Amino acid sequence: MTAPFLQVRNMSHDFGGLRAVRDYNLDAGSGQIRGLIGPNGAGKTTIFNLITGIYHPTEGEILLNGRKINGLPSHRIASLGVSRTFQNLLLWRHMTVIEHVKLARYSKIRYGLFAAFIGTPGHHREEAEIEEKALLLLDMMGIRHLADQVVLNLPYGAQRRVEMARALATEPRILLLDEPTAGMNPEELAQIMEIIRRVHGELGLSILLIEHRMRVVMELCSIIQTLDFGAVIAEGTPEEIQNDPRVIDAYLGKERAD
Repeated sequence: MTAPFLQVRNMSHDFGGLRAVRDYNLDAGSGQIRGLIGPNGAGKTTIFNLITGIYHPTEGEILLNGRKINGLPSHRIASLGVSRTFQNLLLWRHMTVIEHVKLARYSKIRYGLFAAFIGTPGHHREEAEIEEKALLLLDMMGIRHLADQVVLNLPYGAQRRVEMARALATEPRILLLDEPTAGMNPEELAQIMEIIRRVHGELGLSILLIEHRMRVVMELCSIIQTLDFGAVIAEGTPEEIQNDPRVIDAYLGKERAD
């Protein structure tokens, strides 16, 4: 059997004397949508930051295609096939929508500085390809008509789609989505869920999803991990997680009470 593209083995991380992540394990198989849920402060975003190289694990290892990537900088990890969105939008507010996506595509360019300076045919051809691929991603997000709009002028839901298109522009094999529906109204929520399904189906990506809205997690994910105080307390199908007493006590019971 082929090993999963992303594997995490016994990963822990300390902030000073605080252990924020404890013995975390993950096998992200090809084509799966996996959920990561838990109370605020449980360590979910810290796990994303460890996988993408923003932090380096105190213990354990992270493997991509069997290769250990501990200690690699974020841009190298992205080049190996891992991309992400952020809980708080990280967009350049005065750039246009298509400029965001094209900028991410530049991580894949083949022409050099000299070709760009003199404007060789190869440079012009590749620039046209970058533009075409960026527009296709905006089509997938349903925002091609906003391509020339400055991000600052867009509604929040559209900005979330720009961020997802930018993440996909690096051609990842696994996409990490950190609360992609945060702040959305019911209509925007339904639209982004459909977009995630489309991205998963058409691009065949593995997706790891942090989300507080249980409808999103239960409808989209095949496997869900529940985190509490930095440790996984349960892992299983949506039905198993919904009925797990440990999860209800630590998280779902509080969510339903809210």
